[in-house]
Amino acid sequence: MAGARGGRRAGLGAGATAGAGARAGKRPAEQPFELQEAGSSEELPLFTHPAPSQSAEDRESGLSDSEESVFSGLEDSGSDSSEDDASSIEDGQSRSIPKMTQDKSQAGATLQNTKEASNQSQEPKKEDEYTEDSSDEEDIRNTVGNIPLEWYEDFPHIGYDLDGKRIYKPLRSRDELDRFLDKMDDPDYWRTVQDKMTGQDVKLTDEQIALVHRLQKGQFGDASYDPYEPAVDFFSGHVMIHPVTNRPADKRSFIPSLIEKEKVSRMVHAIKMGWIQPRRPRDLTPQYYDLWAQEDPNAILGRHKMHVPAPKLALPGHAESYNPPPEYLLSEEERLAWEQQEPGERKLNFLPQQFRCLRAVPAYGRFIHERFERCLDLYLCPRQRKMRVNVDPEDLIPKLPKPWDLQPFPTTQSLVYRGHSDLVRCLSVSPSGHWLASGSDDHSVRLWEVNTGRCLKTIPVSGVVKSIAWNPNPAVCLVAVAVAESVLLLNPGLGDLSTTRSTDQLLSAFSPPEEPAGQPVEWQEASAEEHEHGLRLRIHHNKSVKQVAWHGRGDYLASVVAAAEHTQVLMHQVSRRRSQSPFRRSHGQVQCVAFHPSRPFLFVASQRSIRLYHLLRQELTKKLMPNCKFVSSMAVHPQGDNVICGSYDSKLSWFDLDLSTKPYKELRHLHKKALRAVAFHPRYPLFASGSDDGSVIVCHGMVYNDLLQNPLLVPVKVLKGHTMYRDLSVLDVSFHPTQPWLFSSGADGTLRLFT
Repeated sequence: MAGARGGRRAGLGAGATAGAGARAGKRPAEQPFELQEAGSSEELPLFTHPAPSQSAEDRESGLSDSEESVFSGLEDSGSDSSEDDASSIEDGQSRSIPKMTQDKSQAGATLQNTKEASNQSQEPKKEDEYTEDSSDEEDIRNTVGNIPLEWYEDFPHIGYDLDGKRIYKPLRSRDELDRFLDKMDDPDYWRTVQDKMTGQDVKLTDEQIALVHRLQKGQFGDASYDPYEPAVDFFSGHVMIHPVTNRPADKRSFIPSLIEKEKVSRMVHAIKMGWIQPRRPRDLTPQYYDLWAQEDPNAILGRHKMHVPAPKLALPGHAESYNPPPEYLLSEEERLAWEQQEPGERKLNFLPQQFRCLRAVPAYGRFIHERFERCLDLYLCPRQRKMRVNVDPEDLIPKLPKPWDLQPFPTTQSLVYRGHSDLVRCLSVSPSGHWLASGSDDHSVRLWEVNTGRCLKTIPVSGVVKSIAWNPNPAVCLVAVAVAESVLLLNPGLGDLSTTRSTDQLLSAFSPPEEPAGQPVEWQEASAEEHEHGLRLRIHHNKSVKQVAWHGRGDYLASVVAAAEHTQVLMHQVSRRRSQSPFRRSHGQVQCVAFHPSRPFLFVASQRSIRLYHLLRQELTKKLMPNCKFVSSMAVHPQGDNVICGSYDSKLSWFDLDLSTKPYKELRHLHKKALRAVAFHPRYPLFASGSDDGSVIVCHGMVYNDLLQNPLLVPVKVLKGHTMYRDLSVLDVSFHPTQPWLFSSGADGTLRLFT
């Protein structure tokens, strides 16, 4: 056994020497020669197997680095296989071989076993050297280095390999449809992510998904980490006998510091020079100060630019004396009346009392309450200084021309037309200005001569006359009268005889069509008796008619029916005896209508608005908002760009159609009661309004041709003459077509001419 142990030690020593020589000199081919020199060359072939000789390729190439590492590792670590082989040789030959020969044979056996082990270790070299790589670096497939991959977003490759060749990105030709199919077919699609470093799809494991969920919830990445585990006290609270550290004290703890000495000397010098003052003892008593003590009460621009000092309390009078005069003391009745009054209605907020001396006066019970109310008044009631502006009242009145500079306009009452026995609701002047027609509640229509006031003709009708209108065409002599449910077309037979005959010929020349079309009204011929009184045609409606209005050419007629339907407004053509309803639906109760003087427009006034319709286009053009309750009358300027309307709340609104849909001016305080009628003069810049207060106001309304200049509105005259009857007065007004004259009809049964 001793010999075996010695031989083993000799073999290991020889192997170690050979390994050391191979590592040091990098010449592994000289190892067999060193082994032969260690022993006798004559005894090797006799007592042991010689080491296999190296081939020419082995001698030329030598041992590789991997063989060197394997060889040295086997020698250093003491492989079990070499020890077992060496021990088997020792057991068979150690008894007959001397010790020296045994050592040599052991060295040869060790070399042979080492070569066999090295040949076996070369077989795994053919596999990938990175298969068992446990490094924490990035994926080995990405060899471009740690560079931003955004550099290669626009390139087909992702970097270069060691040979300088491009490393192309993996093909990703899948579109949205392919990705959607993958999402629906692949059950692991939700856990597949793309590695930006390599461009490969990586499937996350359950542990990685759990880690992501924990991080999303704000938890720790390590599932086994307990953030709430009990803290471990490194030092106990008990007094220990021995110190934790027994390190000897430093030398600097026994020697005075020169730096601290220099600092102390500087501070001593600063104290001597007075640069450092000793701290004064702090006064712990609370300090109270006046908040506004530093303010200048006379400063204009102080804390408040408009600061107003608080009003002072009134000084006490005789009633507050402890011994007031007898006249200030209240009697029993006065005291009871004072107690029954509300606190805000009392002249005094206390009862005067009399005491014999000042010492007998008790404490005032409302003292704290009154002081508290005074504090509330001081900081809750805002105070502001109002700057008084010295303005001349005359400067506030707009600069308007004098009324006598705006003449002519009607100023005096010239004629009174008497003959009606009831309310005269309407009137109309002929285009020539010689004749006047009026309708009354006495069931009659009267025709007057303007210049003399003589009643030329009286035409009886079957009801109250609501509206009357003379045809504006001078070549036609017709008067439209609204009576009950009919519109009567009268030929008064006044004026030129040729005009009267041509009118009758025009009406009689109508031939009815073979197939009459359906109409909302019924056209009726007058009887022989009615024809003698001047009646020519009757247009029968289904409901009561309250207004008629002629078109400027004299062939078309509009009527307003008192019904909340879409057939409130009807259009009639006299020459062809046709009627139609222009509207499909109703927009409220229609008050009155009017035609535009020159363009195909129709004004329809409801209670709250005035709508302007284009008759050819059959569309709504504009909607005017008078902002009143409610519209009673309307008139259109002869040029057609301005409209006035009167209302029952005593307002007159002027609209400029080119300016806005809201009133340009509102004349509020002209009348005190409801307005019944408004009218424009055909030639002069005048308009008038009649009201239930018995007055007719004439205003100057100049409309300029310059569109940049606004109309000039000036009230010039208030005309009075009508009396009140049944809370009604002036019911209709109309201007003379050529002269600055004004006609008015009233509830007193008269018509008046102002010139």
